[in-house]
Amino acid sequence: MSTAARVVRRLVVHELVLFGCLLRWLARRGPHGLEAGDRAFGYVAGQAAVFWIMLTVSVVETVVLALIIPWPLVHLVLLVLGIWGTLFAVEFQLSCVTRPHLVGVDGSLRLRYGALVDIPLPAPLVREVRVDRRFRDGGLLKVDAESGTVDLGVAGQTSLTVELSAPVTFRRPLGREATARVIHCHADDAAAFAAHWRAARAEA
Repeated sequence: MSTAARVVRRLVVHELVLFGCLLRWLARRGPHGLEAGDRAFGYVAGQAAVFWIMLTVSVVETVVLALIIPWPLVHLVLLVLGIWGTLFAVEFQLSCVTRPHLVGVDGSLRLRYGALVDIPLPAPLVREVRVDRRFRDGGLLKVDAESGTVDLGVAGQTSLTVELSAPVTFRRPLGREATARVIHCHADDAAAFAAHWRAARAEA
């Protein structure tokens, strides 16, 4: 399979996962992957303002274009694209709501960002979790292959550092593999996240 075909396939799968997140939220089924004894930690509060701005702009743009475009075919195409863009913004936010970070009863972790990033970490691999607030530039995921450091930020910030006893391999949003030894990520309640992990680790 060519690189382009893999990317297209990944995008289609991602869109289906987003739609599944919407259905999960509507059905009130709770966090994806949450098992007995696990605890979920959200990370969407930091990006709520950006989401509402994006959603408002998308809705206003769709309505304005629907009113000013006189050509029926162009009007229809732009209307469909506008509705899809609005739905995509909602699905994207809900994917982050329904796929929070998870701390397992045994001290394992599952670090995520919506449907884009999912990094499962077995308990023996997790050496330390600590509150460590950082502000950063760049996109969602920043990988330093030389040091094995991964930044999984939300709204330009991370609040936790997870150190591993051995490198772990995970997939980037478009399917390429990356390796991490230290992961900087964000949780709305970073202190509770770190404290719960320590308690779970002590009891395991």
